[in-house]
Amino acid sequence: MTPVTLVVLTLNEIDGVTAMIPKLPTHCLEEILVVDGGSTDGTLEFFAARGMRVIRQARRGRGEAFRLAVEHARHERLIFFSPDGNEDPGDIPRIIEGLAAGYDMVIASRFMPGARSEDDDKFLFASRRWGNLLFTWLVNVLCARRGTHIHDTINGYRGVTRSAFRRLAPDAEGYAIEFQMSIRALQLGLRVLEFPTQESARIGRGVSKLNAIPVGLKFLGLLVREWARPRVRR
Repeated sequence: MTPVTLVVLTLNEIDGVTAMIPKLPTHCLEEILVVDGGSTDGTLEFFAARGMRVIRQARRGRGEAFRLAVEHARHERLIFFSPDGNEDPGDIPRIIEGLAAGYDMVIASRFMPGARSEDDDKFLFASRRWGNLLFTWLVNVLCARRGTHIHDTINGYRGVTRSAFRRLAPDAEGYAIEFQMSIRALQLGLRVLEFPTQESARIGRGVSKLNAIPVGLKFLGLLVREWARPRVRR
């Protein structure tokens, strides 16, 4: 058995955690570590009642949550999971298998054949799918080494080894953290495995905390900065 820490990322997700935490495949997880960005809706009380380990962020932001998790996790291999209903807990064993096989990072892809994104059924111009695909295409054109490719550079449902994370040294804030990890993994030629996932609708009152236009501009600025110095990191 490969020791793994599942990192549960929360910020006011009481509906999601109530529905999703009981579905976690705890038989293949050695540790569940919650990183919380300042919940006030009962999320913290939910975990306290179950004796689950929680790290509270002094600074909010998804990027900070990733870095805190790597610092505090007890195991070399980590999986990042958001309990908002989008991510299928049934994929966790597949991520574990990829990490156990020696991959540096394993991504649950929404855009491989056989996969599904939550946005697939939305009106064409209202869907974030096309922004995701555009940024992924740009990254593969500008940053990938020969023979490497990532289908979904932005999805946060992924596993990574602590040693690979430290080699990537991501310093991005917010939702840009995963995008930066993907860019640097391609630049450095890390071993990345993807598999198709089925992204479901959000649960209950859960709403996306991502504002598409400013986040898109942030991604674009990050991509330009990373592309301008790829050979420094190779």
